[in-house]
Amino acid sequence: MNPNLTDYGIVLAGHGSRDADGVREFESIVDLLKERASARTITHGFLEFAKPTIDEAAKANVQKGSRRVAIVPGVLLAATHAKNDMPAEVLVLQRDFPDVTFHYGAPLHFHPLILKLSRERIIQAEAQSAKIIKRSDACLVVVGRGTTDPDANSDVSKLARILEEGLGFGASFVCYSGTANPLVADGLQAAARLGFSRIVVFPFFLFTGILVKRIYAAADDLQRTFPKLDVVQAPYLGVHPHVADALIERAEEAVQGQASMNCSLCKYRTQIVGYEQEVGTPQQGHHFHVRATCREPVAEKLIVLKPARYIPHPIEVKSFEVIENNFDWSAYEPLTRAILQRIVHTSGDFEVVKDIFISSGADEAGLRALLKGTPILTDVTMVQSGLRRTVLDQLGLLTSCMVHDEETRLLAKASGLTRSAAGIRRGWERFGNNVIVAIGDAPTAVEEALRLVREQKWSPHLIVGLPVGFIGTQECKEKLRRCLQINRITNRGTRGGSPWAAAVINALLITAINRQTVILEESPMEKAAPKMV
Repeated sequence: MNPNLTDYGIVLAGHGSRDADGVREFESIVDLLKERASARTITHGFLEFAKPTIDEAAKANVQKGSRRVAIVPGVLLAATHAKNDMPAEVLVLQRDFPDVTFHYGAPLHFHPLILKLSRERIIQAEAQSAKIIKRSDACLVVVGRGTTDPDANSDVSKLARILEEGLGFGASFVCYSGTANPLVADGLQAAARLGFSRIVVFPFFLFTGILVKRIYAAADDLQRTFPKLDVVQAPYLGVHPHVADALIERAEEAVQGQASMNCSLCKYRTQIVGYEQEVGTPQQGHHFHVRATCREPVAEKLIVLKPARYIPHPIEVKSFEVIENNFDWSAYEPLTRAILQRIVHTSGDFEVVKDIFISSGADEAGLRALLKGTPILTDVTMVQSGLRRTVLDQLGLLTSCMVHDEETRLLAKASGLTRSAAGIRRGWERFGNNVIVAIGDAPTAVEEALRLVREQKWSPHLIVGLPVGFIGTQECKEKLRRCLQINRITNRGTRGGSPWAAAVINALLITAINRQTVILEESPMEKAAPKMV
């Protein structure tokens, strides 16, 4: 960076409020700015309703020695105040202080930190409810300030859509606290009639004030009108380090003359809510539904589909010969035998066989699900890493482990869950019943899965629960064994672990890939063509 651009002061320019609580919160964010950018001179001012004014704040900044001043709008969206009122103030200041360079910054808009904080506020609100409801059964209502600027009003709709898709809500709805329609009360009533089990009301406001308090009052009225509807009130953004850091970044952009374009929200360039894992993802096709086979043209109109098969390493072949020859497997069906032998191979112990429990038909249910392309959810990355990647790729299967996701961390913190348990809950939200669950580490993940089965009627194709340890491990596996509603594979005792869980899934994967058969098919053109003699 140019050294001449590193020495500047910051004026945080707010609108002002008739509500004393709102003014105090604005002053609190100024205090936080001073903590996080302590090397800078930072002052603040308001357009109306409060003191000091913006020109007084700028004058104070200059009197403290600043020769470059970044004036940053302390507002969310670019409407009349950010487009007209505040720039007019900057022009007057430049005339009054000709020896000082003033730089005008952009509003916060959808800074990635603002999106992250929006998500955090929504998760906090959901965690306060006594009910566990899937996001797909909930409607997010985003309440904007409302202006005469259609561009700013449309930004509220854009935010709602980003959060709806990123967080997996069943729908989103937008209303406004004033000027634009629908107004809050009408919007909440309309959202309630959409038929969702929950309404999450999120005021997209920086600080409290008269309008925010009216929004929460309208949400209370909605709850009284619809007592069976779960109306959840999310906090507004408020005083938070994410807000302070975003404002500091806007000041830096102003001094450097950098514009904030829409590409700054590209999911391949920066971490956007719900798509963090896609940063830097290479471009690739996503419409290849069958990847387990390799097409080879062997005649002009005839295609042979050659299925891939699992080819074990020679050492693995010898190991399984030992396993086959040193234990009586005659009592077990082929698929059950494959699972048990994989666990023996992983553990190095034939004695584990007597402790393994496979509910009736569970192994076949898991195999059928994999052949249909069902995704696999794991509690920890060690289970996910232990799965045979080449076989997964040949079958075109998705694996998912959410334990390290930012949303999982926030959910765990807000709900008092472990991260592994929170990851299982998020997997339930994302996949519903169309999933295979493999738990090899956390008893709390088993407990959460059982709670979702019991309370939310969750019915995954198969739950493999083989955690290892001494605290809660035997108990949770016994509960899983006795859970008659689901297909399950578990064991008795303290033994188990991620390699065991991965071994069970690998046995099913290898069986699935080896069941593929050679298919001969004619092209549609050949079927339609007349046969030549």
